[in-house]
Amino acid sequence: MSFNIALTGLAAAQKDLDTTANNIANVNTTGFKESRAEFASVYASSVFSAGATKNGDGVSTTMVAQQFHQGSLNFTQNSLDLAITGEGYFATSEELGGQDYTFTRAGAFKLNKDNFIVDARGNFLQGFPVDPSTGDTTSVSLSTSSALQIPDASGSPRATTNVYSSFNLDSRATAPTLPFSPTESATYNSSTSTTIYDSLGQPHTLQFFFRKEDPTTNPNEWQVYATLNGQQFGANGQAVTPPGAPITEFEFNAQGFPVSTGGTANTGTTFNPLSIPAGANAGLSTLLTNGATFPGAVQMNWRDEANTSTKLPTQFASRFEVKALDQDGATTGRLAGIDIGSDGKIVASYSNGDSTFLGQVAMVRFSNSQGLTEVGNTGWKKSLTSGEPIAGEPGSGTLGTINSSALEQSNVNLTNELVDLISAQRNFQANSRALEVNSTLQQNILQIR
Repeated sequence: MSFNIALTGLAAAQKDLDTTANNIANVNTTGFKESRAEFASVYASSVFSAGATKNGDGVSTTMVAQQFHQGSLNFTQNSLDLAITGEGYFATSEELGGQDYTFTRAGAFKLNKDNFIVDARGNFLQGFPVDPSTGDTTSVSLSTSSALQIPDASGSPRATTNVYSSFNLDSRATAPTLPFSPTESATYNSSTSTTIYDSLGQPHTLQFFFRKEDPTTNPNEWQVYATLNGQQFGANGQAVTPPGAPITEFEFNAQGFPVSTGGTANTGTTFNPLSIPAGANAGLSTLLTNGATFPGAVQMNWRDEANTSTKLPTQFASRFEVKALDQDGATTGRLAGIDIGSDGKIVASYSNGDSTFLGQVAMVRFSNSQGLTEVGNTGWKKSLTSGEPIAGEPGSGTLGTINSSALEQSNVNLTNELVDLISAQRNFQANSRALEVNSTLQQNILQIR
């Protein structure tokens, strides 16, 4: 019987050595979680045995339990390197649209040839669908998640429909005496320009000219002229010959704020916009020669896009200043950068200035992480003891947050493992010695004559 007891001790010591060696081998494996061999005594008896003198039958390995405490973070220069701070796992799938998920903490992701986010083995990172404009998540169910893809172009061009312009006109300026001409700087006081886009995404230069009227006849009044690619146009968007007519006029009060726009009194802080007609043969489209159009009316808004009260047109005794100048059109852009927030939302930035929400990295948690089945490559699958995966947004509930440009290192403490290795080695030697002593005793008994 003592032979069997010593053999169970050897097997347990060997398991401890194997577990410790595996921890040491993976000390630099991203997302690796250390294991701990757990043992229990073996005891067998019957109702007729003398329990008071029973010595036990050795030791057995009850389980090799992984320890899922947090590993330290290693920061990188790759925005697709993701690390989880807190509880949770990434979900990956071997196939597009597959429901057989593998869960991991290793966030060394990259793009494949089709611009899908994948791990080193080509498994697809799963994400939740979001609204492209606001980033609001539309579903947090794992069954509605899909592989995250990064498009390298921002899609079709977008024609300009709104121009936002706000400025301060210098009340000290002297009214020009010559008729307006966009090529003669002496015929206007100030100018500014922006780029707008037609239906094909081709850029065009829209320039505004501000001309103060004679203060003896029209005090505090300014005329606004405009050109597209150097061609002057009127309020209807049709080409005119200089000096032509202004597209609108501003009248300011004694406090420097406009009281009327285009001859119509303003309502409160709302300044009357100028809407230039649309159509293939109307408005600014008549100035194009590339076969494109402005399919919608182009509206000149005398404010910033957010309608900020401090960025309204003014006429103060200070130099000409552009407070806001923007538009909502865009040409086709190429991917310029990827940003992933702590909430897992992926924002793509493009060369045309657009930013789009592409999705949100899906995260899951389990009621019992130690019940997960290890499948290698720093991945786990659900089991009966782990419970079903509970999906959610990063940073919500008990789920952790995501760190972009970082990797979670192995949580193995090398110093502790080396001490455990020495301890396991001593245990193995002690059990080997017990086996040797038992063999010697039996040899001595067999030699008795």
